Amino acid sequence: MALDQISDSPEEEMGFLDHLEELRWHLVRAVASVIIFSTIAFLFKDFIFDVLILGPTEADFWTYRKLCELSEVVKTPALCFEAIEMDIQNRSITGQFVWHIKSSLVVGLVLAFPYAFWEIWRFVRPGLRSNEKKASRGVVFVVTVLFLSGVTFGYFIVTPLSFNFLENYILSDKIDNNYDLSNIIGTVATLALACGLMFQLPVVTYILSKAGIVTPKLMRQYRRHSFVVILVLSAIITPPDVMSQVLIALPLTFLYEVSILVSKRVERKRKKQEE
Repeated sequence: MALDQISDSPEEEMGFLDHLEELRWHLVRAVASVIIFSTIAFLFKDFIFDVLILGPTEADFWTYRKLCELSEVVKTPALCFEAIEMDIQNRSITGQFVWHIKSSLVVGLVLAFPYAFWEIWRFVRPGLRSNEKKASRGVVFVVTVLFLSGVTFGYFIVTPLSFNFLENYILSDKIDNNYDLSNIIGTVATLALACGLMFQLPVVTYILSKAGIVTPKLMRQYRRHSFVVILVLSAIITPPDVMSQVLIALPLTFLYEVSILVSKRVERKRKKQEE
């Protein structure tokens, strides 16, 4: 074959090792972004802990203030919760330092998520067909919005209401509540990240519908079963109180109904292409 024919021929497909090398660099950049944001969070210790993580344990937290304002508008005093006075303790000599690092990593993960996901998507996208690329246009934006919406919902709604309920739940006046630092930070991180991940339900449904695994008829048929699964998941990731479970179950049920519409739209497009 002539040299000019070689130069004009399409680029040869990448080998397996080449794909691994490219994936490695995408992962390196994604992890690097998490480390960078985590380092920034580590340096802003006062804001991360006093304002962000321990904010839901304070009576003047944004959610509590807005609920009190709402209680005055709708004339329902019960919406204005009692003041929270949490006694937080550290029972390990390395506890505060270790949780400083862990908390910074969680904050860094949340902040770096849009870029990290974009890096992974850059690796996946070239392997898609032209119609699949067109169908997945805007996926980074949608996934990011859903994730950040879920984290925001978990932090501003589920976490403070869970703390308020559990703090004011009293078995006996003889029992004092002393909370370990790891328990407080772990609860905030778990609720926020869990909501962020579960808000990806429409995206997961879209992918499964494109693969022909899920159909709107199937989702409507198992609607009641899915509601039970949602309640079980809510019970697993939330503290053991009904309010937290309901607060997570309601938006997930709504997202499930949205997912049915997403699956229905995918099926409609598929039928048009087959005609």
